[in-house]
Amino acid sequence: MTTAGMHRHGARSSSEGAWAAGWTGFAAVMMIFGGLMAIFQGIAAIAHDDVFVTTNDYAYNFNLTSWGWIHLVLGVLVVLAGAALFGGQMWARVVGIALAGLAMIANFMWLPYQPVWSIVLIAVDAFVIWALCVGTGREARAD
Repeated sequence: MTTAGMHRHGARSSSEGAWAAGWTGFAAVMMIFGGLMAIFQGIAAIAHDDVFVTTNDYAYNFNLTSWGWIHLVLGVLVVLAGAALFGGQMWARVVGIALAGLAMIANFMWLPYQPVWSIVLIAVDAFVIWALCVGTGREARAD
C-alpha cells in the first residue's frame, strides 16, 4: 500500500471516529436534557401540582407521589450517566442505553398524566439509544 493510500485510510478512520464522538456528545446532551425534564416531572408530581390529569381506570395506576419519586430518581441517574458520557467511558454508554430504555418505559406508563411531555421524552430517549448504538459501532471500527 502506498503512503497516499495509507493516508486516505487514516483520514477515513479519523472521520468515522469524529462521527462517533459527535453522536456520543449528542446522546450526552440529550440525556442531560431528558434527565432534567424527568427531574422536573418528578418534582411536580411529588408536589401534587394541578397540571396532572388523573385517570381512574388506568392499568398502571400508581399514586402520583410514587410516580414522582420514580421520575425523580430515574432523572438523576440519567443526568449522571449523561455527564459520564462526556468522559468517553464505555460503561456510561451501556448504562445510558439501559437507563434510556427504562425512562422510555416510565414515560410510556406516564402517558395518561402528561401525554405531550411523555411523547417528547420517549422520542428523546429513542434518539439517545440510537445515538449511543451508532456511536459505539463506528467508534469500534475507527480503532
